Amino acid sequence: MKLQLRYSAGAPPEFFHSGGHERATKNIRMAHQKLSKKRENDDVDLEQLVNDMNSSMESVYSTQADTAVLLNNGHAPHHHHQVHTSYLGHSRRHTPPLPPSSPSRERLRHSQPMHIKAVRNLQEEHQLRPASLPAIPNPFPELCSPTGSPILSPIQTSDNHIVKVWSEDGAGKVVEIPADMTARDVCQLLVYKSHCLDDSAWALVEHHPILGIERCVEDHELVVQVQASMSGDSKFLFRKNYAKYEFFRNPLNFFPEQMVAFCQESDGSIPPSQLLQNFLNSSSCPEIQGYLYVKEPGRKSWKKLYMFLRRSGLYYSTKGTSKEPRHLQVLSDLEDSNVFTVITGRKLYNAPTDYQFCIKPSKVRSDCKELKMLCAEDEQSRTCWMTAFRLFKYGIVLYQSYNVPQQRKSNLSPFTAPVRSVSENSLVAMDFSGRTGRVIDNPIEAQSAALEEGHTWRKRSQRMNVLGSPSPLHPSSLSTVIHRTQVWFHGRIMREEAHKMMIQQGQVDGLFLLRDSQSNPKAFVLTLCHHQKIKHFQILPCEEDGQVFFSLDDGATKFTDLIHLVEFYQLNRGVLPCKLKHQCTAVAL
Repeated sequence: MKLQLRYSAGAPPEFFHSGGHERATKNIRMAHQKLSKKRENDDVDLEQLVNDMNSSMESVYSTQADTAVLLNNGHAPHHHHQVHTSYLGHSRRHTPPLPPSSPSRERLRHSQPMHIKAVRNLQEEHQLRPASLPAIPNPFPELCSPTGSPILSPIQTSDNHIVKVWSEDGAGKVVEIPADMTARDVCQLLVYKSHCLDDSAWALVEHHPILGIERCVEDHELVVQVQASMSGDSKFLFRKNYAKYEFFRNPLNFFPEQMVAFCQESDGSIPPSQLLQNFLNSSSCPEIQGYLYVKEPGRKSWKKLYMFLRRSGLYYSTKGTSKEPRHLQVLSDLEDSNVFTVITGRKLYNAPTDYQFCIKPSKVRSDCKELKMLCAEDEQSRTCWMTAFRLFKYGIVLYQSYNVPQQRKSNLSPFTAPVRSVSENSLVAMDFSGRTGRVIDNPIEAQSAALEEGHTWRKRSQRMNVLGSPSPLHPSSLSTVIHRTQVWFHGRIMREEAHKMMIQQGQVDGLFLLRDSQSNPKAFVLTLCHHQKIKHFQILPCEEDGQVFFSLDDGATKFTDLIHLVEFYQLNRGVLPCKLKHQCTAVAL
């Protein structure tokens, strides 16, 4: 009997490389051996032989189907090529197809798309953890979870920002502040860290050394936002500015009558008491007018123009002093700009006068071409323009910032330590010669009382020196050095440097400092600001009965040391144009 084996023409080539071909060849060889034995022995059961051949081909088919599924990335092929075998002998039969209950057919018919990597991972998981064993819970989930672990969790980014602030002596301090911290809060923090006397005069200054400009940051401004608009060479300075809110106390000194006017829709003039109310009231229309020198863009030349400052912006007239709208051209707006003081003098920008200021857009960092350079005739005019710019831009917010420290002082309890400097307290002359003390209202009597107290102190010190002074210093030598411990004494500084410090801390009435004289080594100089002008008064030493005294009026009023002299002129004006009120200090961070 002859056996014929036919394969389907569409069998995939992978079938012959997956081991199925070798097994089929082996089974066929065994079948031929049995047929050859049948020829020798007719007792061989042909039915059993056919069943063996069918089972061999079924195993080959199942191997082919599994291989095809994996090679098609988990998708069942569209056409299945079946292997048909036919036997010629006593009977001719066809191998029936696999029943529906066959595992291989069921897997091929209902298979889902699965990646080989996913199948392998699933098989490995079942092999590593049998289903009969329960899963062991993790006793330390916080160590394995990135969100709960202090080591595996990502770095938490805080909202704090690093700000470096410099003092006038060149020292710096780094502070970490939140994003919503205002300039007033930063000043309070620095006052606390530096152990300074707390008052409303401390200010944070935005300083641009390359541009040669600076401005006092308003108390309500956010420091982080201001720092974001600064260039890499810019920095913050921490110092006092007594003129920050001085225009609320003395508005007439800041707004000359000839510079304040109204727009065309208003008529008449305003009384001095209503001056600030009109600036703060958004419904009113005041304006500042006058001549200013304007630097031409891209040139070193300056042009004198008649300017108008209103709530809507800064304008200049193209025809004399005309206010007509057709003659007005806008120079700068107020919303996205800030006003700065030029501190480099006249040489950098070739200015016609020393009273320069500029308007800098907030988006500009270090480009001097975008600056609107302006120059006034005198210091009072420059102060008027710059103060009006602040009032027009911020309005009532400035007044609220001015009232905050005033309300805080009124809410202090009687047992709270004073937060104002001694120079700003109300000092009066007292007479304690009787049973009860009394206030000396007469300036001449107060001066004689001060002289008498000075003579008494001198006699007591001389008596202690004869009997044996407990101090290693001689009283006369002590009186010549004791003033060096005071914040208002600045040692051997030049006149120009004294001018610079006075301008930086605000040219208000009563701002003063003391320094060594450059012309006379034994004398001192009192530098005082009055009506926005800086004046200098020489303090000369005079000797009487072997004791050294100090006097401002050629010996008419003598003091044993400079501390007594300063305290006296804080109470009495004397020969000075005004009393000593504000100490010009240099804080060290």
